[in-house]
Amino acid sequence: MNIVDIRNVSFAYARNQPLIIDDLSFSIQTGEIVGIVGPSGSGKSTVLRLIAGLELPTKGSISVAEKVVVDDSTFVPPERRGVGMVFQDYALFPHLSVAKNVEFGLHRLARSERKERAQEMLELVHLSGFEKRYPHELSGGQQQRVALARALAPRPNLMLMDEPFSNLDAELKASIRSELREILKKAQMTCLFVTHDQQDVEDICDRTIRM
Repeated sequence: MNIVDIRNVSFAYARNQPLIIDDLSFSIQTGEIVGIVGPSGSGKSTVLRLIAGLELPTKGSISVAEKVVVDDSTFVPPERRGVGMVFQDYALFPHLSVAKNVEFGLHRLARSERKERAQEMLELVHLSGFEKRYPHELSGGQQQRVALARALAPRPNLMLMDEPFSNLDAELKASIRSELREILKKAQMTCLFVTHDQQDVEDICDRTIRM
């Protein structure tokens, strides 16, 4: 099954501006980890924003889990697309504990289920015992894993990751790369991963799309 299907998508920030993305098409199958690489300004992050529903394509269609989320006559809002996103700065809530950060997107579940699911995710990312800590008490790598646990918790169809290692030092990057691949495969998560670092792609991704 194709989790992502992008057909003839183009994008420009305004009508009279040049296209940042021109007639892009690709598909991603269930469980694949796919890297998007390319120079700065090539539209890598924009592709993620289009899939997430944070930008509108100039033309073309995007489907997630075989449902059209945007085309000439359709627009499904971001919160209904079944897409999780991890950003460069992790976007953790500083006033919430680790457990509460992970539970944040689970408001549709009963409280007991929320706690159970958060615990399950923290075990998956090797952070059991950190539930009551706050983001400022964590290392960069631990914050990264909390952001990942939070994005995985609602069981999205697709995980989008935008340069998630850019704030980590080289040594930490190396240890987190193999860990991330293991976590995504264990969670059977389909992932689209934007990076400018060839090593990220080699260590984490099943294949690459070049912009």
